[in-house]
Amino acid sequence: MTTDPVLAVGLMSGTSLDGVDAALVRIADTTDVSLVNFRSHPYDDAARASLERAFCQATARELAHLHVQAAEWAADAVEALLADSGRTGAELGFIAFHGQTIWHEPPAVSWQLGEPAVLAERFGTTVVHNFRARDVAAGGEGAPLVPVADVLLFGSDTHSRVLLNIGGMANLTFVPRRGMTEGAFAFDTGPGMAVIDAASRLVDPSLPYDRDAVLATRGTVDTAVLDELLLDPYFERRPPKSTGRERFGAEYAAALTERVPGPDAVRTAVELTAQSIARAVAQWVPDAGEVVVSGGGSHHPVLMQQLAQHLRRATGRPIAMLRFDDLFFTGDAKEAVAFALLGYLTLAGAAGNLPAATGAKGRRVLGAITPR
Repeated sequence: MTTDPVLAVGLMSGTSLDGVDAALVRIADTTDVSLVNFRSHPYDDAARASLERAFCQATARELAHLHVQAAEWAADAVEALLADSGRTGAELGFIAFHGQTIWHEPPAVSWQLGEPAVLAERFGTTVVHNFRARDVAAGGEGAPLVPVADVLLFGSDTHSRVLLNIGGMANLTFVPRRGMTEGAFAFDTGPGMAVIDAASRLVDPSLPYDRDAVLATRGTVDTAVLDELLLDPYFERRPPKSTGRERFGAEYAAALTERVPGPDAVRTAVELTAQSIARAVAQWVPDAGEVVVSGGGSHHPVLMQQLAQHLRRATGRPIAMLRFDDLFFTGDAKEAVAFALLGYLTLAGAAGNLPAATGAKGRRVLGAITPR
């Protein structure tokens, strides 16, 4: 599938609700994608509050307005990225717009807010969007979708590799070799940073998240509560599987902080994420020898320390734990780059899902297209 190189923007708004990640990429082929520039456009407190409200108590009117507002936030991110890069919308081949997941309940639905026409109109370019719906319609979870990029772009040519992304939720992809879809699989391990961040804001409302692990460092794990949380049946479910803030979100964090006061709640949430990831690797990825970590969790020193420790304990063998940043480009851009690749696949009429990751009945061309 070789064509002339195309300049595109990939947009990702994750379950962490920290903002819109925008990646300007040059795509020459499905295995030749280079990052040109990247910006993260953070949500302010009001934006984050409106999104959190949408999960549990927003009216139809509020959701309708938020559908447009989410696209405006994304458009602002694109505008800032293009200005910083000395580019214009006219130079773009397309924008790949993930939108903001507001409800993820497979096999029924995976719903993202964000009106693509807003982006098409502002930048005069094609917008590819609504990536998850077709996979869900084909019997899949609609997530994770990044594994196709993990296989095509981020695997190793010489050995197997686990690509672990710790965003709001944590998900991993096992890649036998770069470009090899046979034997590759992926799934959400459970909570990533969503519970940690929400608990941090409840413990100290002045903090948007546990910056530099200040709260986790002061806290102590409540082992009794942790043991109970680890009994959640999600952790024992066989992949493919996916989850979201409906299960591990603000309400979950509020219940945790009611039971475990102060920084201890944050430290317990950190341990929950670390142990659930390590157990998932030990149970479902027997060939794991190298784990490459990206996402917000890669910046949390206590989480990274505990994850390395629990990976060794759970698997009973040495595992090399590396940062995505040290092998490729900033890991914060990874998912935005991945969705740019998914948009490219959609426009080429090529499948963008990995049935071993989502459980879909087969490979499918993903997404819808809003023309320029």
